[in-house]
Parts: sequence; C-alpha cells; structure tokens
Amino acid sequence: MTVELAVKSVVLSNGETMAYRESGSGNEVIILIHGNMTSSRHWDVVMNELTDYKVYAVDLRGFGFSTYNNEINSLQDFADDVKLFTDEMGLSSFTLVGWSTGGGVAMQFAATYPEVVKSIVLIESVGISGYPIFKKDENGAPLIGEFLKTKDEIAADPIQVAPVLQALQHKDTNFYRTLWNMVIYTQKQPAPEQYEAYLADMLTQRNLVDVNYSLVTFNISHQHNGVVEGSGAVSNIKAPVLIIQGDRDYVVPMTMAEGIHEAIPHSKFVVLENCGHSPLVDCLDELVAHIRNFIA
Repeated sequence: MTVELAVKSVVLSNGETMAYRESGSGNEVIILIHGNMTSSRHWDVVMNELTDYKVYAVDLRGFGFSTYNNEINSLQDFADDVKLFTDEMGLSSFTLVGWSTGGGVAMQFAATYPEVVKSIVLIESVGISGYPIFKKDENGAPLIGEFLKTKDEIAADPIQVAPVLQALQHKDTNFYRTLWNMVIYTQKQPAPEQYEAYLADMLTQRNLVDVNYSLVTFNISHQHNGVVEGSGAVSNIKAPVLIIQGDRDYVVPMTMAEGIHEAIPHSKFVVLENCGHSPLVDCLDELVAHIRNFIA
C-alpha cells in the first residue's frame, strides 16, 4: 500500500513558493523532478520504495501546490528554482532523478551547477535537443521539419496542445484518462483510487504552453535543433548518468535516449522491456532496482 505523503513548502528567494514531499531517512539524498502534466504526487510509488534514502520530490513552478507568480520561458528557469530549493534546504550533494520533462530539467541543472550533483538518473527523458512540436496539415498530420516556434503558435496547435488547454479549462478528467491510457499508461494503470488522485493533480497545471515552449527551445546540444542554436552545455555534465528508456514509450522516442547516451560518454543506457512512458507504473520494481544499483 502506498502512503500519501504530506505536502510541505518553502519560500524561495525569487518570491516563488515551492511545494515538495519528503520521505526517508538515509544519508544519501535524492531529488525527484516530475514531468509535464504531473507533480510530486506522481512520485509516491517510488518514494514508498526508497525509504532508506532521504528523498525530496518537488512541484515545479506552476504545477501542483507550487506558485506561478512569474511565467517560465525555459527549462533553465525550472533548474534555477530547484537550485534555490536545494540551497534553502541546505543540500550540497545529491542525486537528481528526472522523469520526461524533468529529465531535461535535471540535465540543465547538472550542466549549470555541476558541483552539487553526485549522479543523475534520466527516466524517459526529453533529449538534449528538446522536444519539437511540428506544424500540422489540414488533416492534423505533422509536417516533419516545420516547427512551431512561438507561444502563440504552440497554444493554437490543434492536436497536442489546444485540446489539453480546453481540458484544463473545463477540468475534464475523462480527457486526461483517455489520453494517458492511450499514450502513457500503455502497459498497466495505477490502482483506481490512486489514478483518481493523479487525474485531479493533473488539473492543477497552470503553465502548459510555457512548458511546451521551454521544451521546444531546450537545446544543450552542439547543433541547431530547427528552432534555436545549441548551447553545447551538455559538455558541462560531469556526474555519472543513468538513462532509462522503455521500449514501448509512445511519448519520447528511443532516439532521444540514444542521443543523450551518445552525447554523454560517461553515461549508462538501460532499456526496459514491455515498458511505456511511465516505468513508475509499468515496471516499478525494475525501475527502483536500477536506481538503487546505480547510486549505491
């Protein structure tokens, strides 16, 4: 049985309030960074298994119970918030675990603040060149190579963004359930009561367009990604990196994981069989075992 953890919060020096959940009592510290459409609430099953580590799961700005006083324009904004959080909590050495968008935040953090990152675990992570949103033809099919580049263009996207904005506006959990069953919970689903809690949590998001824009413009590679020039910051990532990718992920293609592995020579790459975009649900035991073995 998964125990629901109390939500705590801390006021950051930039005026935002960051909510978080805390568990465990070990000497090793882990910071969990969630992905798009989620919050720290979705890490409960992982935290339940890592009680011998000191674990913090944060709500990024505009998600869950964290504030959204100032809009974000990059994954760097999220990474800077996490750094302010770790400073406030007095944490000087830790492992970053990032899921999906959270993987991009973890990489950006490690590239900017390498001195405090002990190791990194990337779970179904966005790639080093971001996550593109393509323009669509009259039938809604993506026009490969033609990218959406502005927030207005992204907000108007008829397939990937506009329907989600409408679901948020109308608090339509049925839309989210259908979407997640189709592309994320493809192998297994959470227990019914837990799933309802996750769905309610998804509706707390206030930054959908800004996050998608940040993913489109995220590029720590050494090449142009079709939207922005690469910063080359991937070369600043010095900590050991574990890349975990499900072979049935319909959200993040395997090529993104392979690209991270190629760009970070000191990384380890693990493919989870019969696992989709949420190993937290699809293959929890295997996921936790890989995390434990890597940071031991």
